Amino acid sequence: MSNVKLPRIDGKTVYRRHFVKADGRDLFLYGYTPHSGAPLNQMQGDVAKGGELRWHPLRQEWNIYAPHRQNRTFKPSAADDPLAPTQRGGPATEIPFEDFELAIFENKFTSLHAEAPLVENLSGLKRAQALGHCDVIVYTPEPTGSLYTIGQEKRRLLLSAWIDRYDDLKSRGLAFILPFESRGEAVGVTLHHPHGQIYAFDHIPPTQRKMADAFSQGFDLAKNMTEFGNDYTVTKAEGFKVICPPYARFPYESWIVPTRRRAGPWAFNAAEQESFAFLLGDMTRRYDALFDEPMPYMLSLQAAPKGHEEHWHFTAQLYPLHRAKSRVKYLASVEQSTGAFTVDVMPEMAAETLRAL
Repeated sequence: MSNVKLPRIDGKTVYRRHFVKADGRDLFLYGYTPHSGAPLNQMQGDVAKGGELRWHPLRQEWNIYAPHRQNRTFKPSAADDPLAPTQRGGPATEIPFEDFELAIFENKFTSLHAEAPLVENLSGLKRAQALGHCDVIVYTPEPTGSLYTIGQEKRRLLLSAWIDRYDDLKSRGLAFILPFESRGEAVGVTLHHPHGQIYAFDHIPPTQRKMADAFSQGFDLAKNMTEFGNDYTVTKAEGFKVICPPYARFPYESWIVPTRRRAGPWAFNAAEQESFAFLLGDMTRRYDALFDEPMPYMLSLQAAPKGHEEHWHFTAQLYPLHRAKSRVKYLASVEQSTGAFTVDVMPEMAAETLRAL
């Protein structure tokens, strides 16, 4: 349970404390000061070890089946917030300490697991173990907030934690690691405490396979961004540009893109780390200001899958769910049936609107 100093290239020190929970799951506490203190009462109960994969022969993809996730925590009261610090005399939470700066723990209702159950193929059905790993990232002990309101120092801490988890999960040989955040009930969020997740796959999902093929065949995103021109640019920071790509699939979709090719956040220099952390907050601010209400969105960090680092160009992709005030962009029949998205807002107009905020 000792604190370990993480490598930082900007001279600041980040500490990581590793704690094994009573149910055997790992908990990592990250902070600018060493974490101390003894654990309080801890949550009990069985921990799921993933589901299974089934191959879709027409779509040529593996899908995850995890029926135990039906029992995951659903919109708890503030008093029963499982992502809050545990308080003396209070109910046990996922973090059995009275305080923390940022916490990451293995998901109790995981879809992917290193010890996923063995499965056998059935006649006409190809099945496989759902191998991998799933984390929950708790941004702050406070029950409310956003990537904007937590502030630059906490976003920098989050970036350090992401990089640390990339290092660990890549060392296990996992094929693709996806840090992400789903925000808002319109996206299906059942816990309102500010948090994100990480899914680490033992295979490369279809979308990332296609991206890897495009990059390996010579697609140059940096050059492509220059060809877009300023009409699609929302804002800039040193080493980064935020664009509404002309081929966006969601109204007001934006990408945070390093101007030089980087395989993932682990390759950022100090200035790029600072810029990326700032832009995560700045775009959240712009989205919330767009319709003067919290914007539900999906954020994903698209870093290189295993073996594709040489040509990959990292992006952080933000998919907001509102096309107008309180109006959700639904993925309905056409999108779900064909994969062809219908977009209600032209990307160049979206960029102009977000730029003005």
